[in-house]
Amino acid sequence: MASPSEVSIVIPAFNEADAIAGVVGDLRAEAEWHEILVVDDGSDDGTAAQAEAVGARVVRQPYNKGNGAAVKAGIRAATGSYLLIVDGDGQHKPSDAVRLVSRLGEYDLVVGARSAATQAGVVRRVGNALLNWLAGYLAERPIPDLTSGFRGARLSLLRELLFLLPNGFSTPTTTTLAFIKAGHSVLFEPIDARQRTGHSKIRLSSDGLKFLVIILRVITIYSPMRIFLPVAGGSFLVGAAYAAWTIATQMHIANSSVLLIMFGVVVFLVGLVSEQIAAQRFDARQ
Repeated sequence: MASPSEVSIVIPAFNEADAIAGVVGDLRAEAEWHEILVVDDGSDDGTAAQAEAVGARVVRQPYNKGNGAAVKAGIRAATGSYLLIVDGDGQHKPSDAVRLVSRLGEYDLVVGARSAATQAGVVRRVGNALLNWLAGYLAERPIPDLTSGFRGARLSLLRELLFLLPNGFSTPTTTTLAFIKAGHSVLFEPIDARQRTGHSKIRLSSDGLKFLVIILRVITIYSPMRIFLPVAGGSFLVGAAYAAWTIATQMHIANSSVLLIMFGVVVFLVGLVSEQIAAQRFDARQ
C-alpha cells in the first residue's frame, strides 16, 4: 500500500487562478505528500503565482499545449514512486485523494469513478455512458468511468506510456485502456465529484469524436481483433445472407454479395496480421 509520502501530485491547470490555491491548500492540509506539482499550461490569469504562494512546485509551459501535454510534463518532472493526477478546478475531494492513494501498490492504476449523479449535464452523462460501454466491450471488462481525470498510478508505468498519451483531453481514456490491455491491475474507486469552479473545457460535440478515435486507436495497438473481427464477421454474414436471398429469388449471386464477402475476408486477414504485429511488439519489450 502506498503512503502519501511516496506520491507526487500533478495538477494540470489552465486559467485556474480562482481555484488553484484552494486545491493545493486543501491537499496539503489532508496529508504529507512527497510533492505537489502544478503544471501551468500557459495561463494568463496568475495561476502560477497563486500556486506558488501556497507552496506548490510550478512547472511552466510557455504556451497552452493542452491538458494531456500538461500531464506529460508533470509525469516527466515528478520524483515520487507514485503519481496522482488531480484537476485544478476544485471538483475532487482531498479525502478521496488519500483514499485512492491507499489502494496504490495493490493496484497499478486507481481511477476515481464518478457517480452518474455528480457528472454535469444529461447529454454528457449519456455520452459518457456510451463511451464507457464501448470501451468496456473492447477492453473486455466493465469500465464505469472512462474519462475521469482523477487517478493515481505507478510512475514508472506511466512513463512507459508517454508515447501513447495525446496532448488534448484524452489522457484518461488512453491510460485506462492501455493499463487494462497491458495486463496491469486497475481499480475503479467510487467517488462523488464536487461542483467545479468555472466551466469545463471539454466540449462533447468536438471532443466526443476524439475520445472515440482514441479508444479505437489504443485497442488497435493492444488487441486489434477486438475491432477487426466484428467488422469482418458483420460484412461476411451480410454478404452471405444477401447471396442466399438472391440465389433463392433470382437464381444468381449479386456482385455486391461477393464484394461484401471478400471485404470481410480481407478485413479478417488484416486483423490477423495486426494481431501478430501487436504480439511481437510487446514480446520484444519484455
